[in-house]
Order: sequence, then structure tokens, then C-alpha cells
Amino acid sequence: MRIQDHRQDDNPDINLIPLIDVMLVLLIFFVITTTFDARSVLKLELPRADGQPAEVQAKALSVLINAQGRYFVGDREVLRTDLESLKQSLRDVAGDDRNRPVLLRADARTQHQAVVTALDAIGQLGFHRVAIATAPEAGKPGSPTGQPAGASGATTQ
Repeated sequence: MRIQDHRQDDNPDINLIPLIDVMLVLLIFFVITTTFDARSVLKLELPRADGQPAEVQAKALSVLINAQGRYFVGDREVLRTDLESLKQSLRDVAGDDRNRPVLLRADARTQHQAVVTALDAIGQLGFHRVAIATAPEAGKPGSPTGQPAGASGATTQ
């Protein structure tokens, strides 16, 4: 005797449209809230110096050199570390404006040759207003710790 089953097979149906909607909303949220700042990507430890901070105009051309000797002009990375590549990047970013001030920010651990190469490229292109960024001397007034020279974190009674 043959018994037939008249029930239909249950085929589960997974609706992916709500999942896609949620993922798109999350993607848009993260794209909008993310900040794109070249300085947050590069971790520079500026050399220490004792001096008065100079006023640098907001339109200054920024040249960064990280600890490995890689160059960054404005927000662009220079792919090679030779003099001609650096000069070409400076030309591309600055255009014909040679009166524009240049702010050179080099990591304290950068080899001296990388800084000299950057200064050479800047000078060969005809920039005359060059500033080198430094951090205040540790322990001096106005330093990040806020303590006067020679002071420690302990208090005496």
C-alpha cells in the first residue's frame, strides 16, 4: 500500500533586504564620522628646542619627514626618497607660488640626510621662507607637562 504525503515541503525563505539596509546605514554612519587627517596617521616626535614659537600662516606648505625618512608634501606621500621625486612633489603641490612659507616637520629620530635632502629640494626650487617645527623643551615653562624647569611631579611639605 502506497501512502502519499500531501504536505508541502517547508522551504524557509530568508529575506536579506533588512540586513542590507542595516549594513548600508552602518557604512554611511562610519564614513561620515571618520576624520581624515594626515597628522593623525603620522606619528612624529619633533625635536626639542628652547625658543619662542613663530607665527606660521595657515596656507603654509607642509613637508613632513617620518622616522623612516619618508616624505609627505601636503597630504600626499612622496613615493621615492630621492631629491628629484621630492622636488616634483613640491612643484605639484605648491605650483608657481615661491613666496609661500614652507613648514618642515621632521621626526626627531629621522636621519640627518633626509632633512638635508628636504632643505636642498626646498632651496633649489626657490622657496625662501622656511620654518622648522620643534616641540618645547621638556620641563621648561610652556612645555606639555606645564611644570617649570627642574620640577618633579612630587610635592614636598
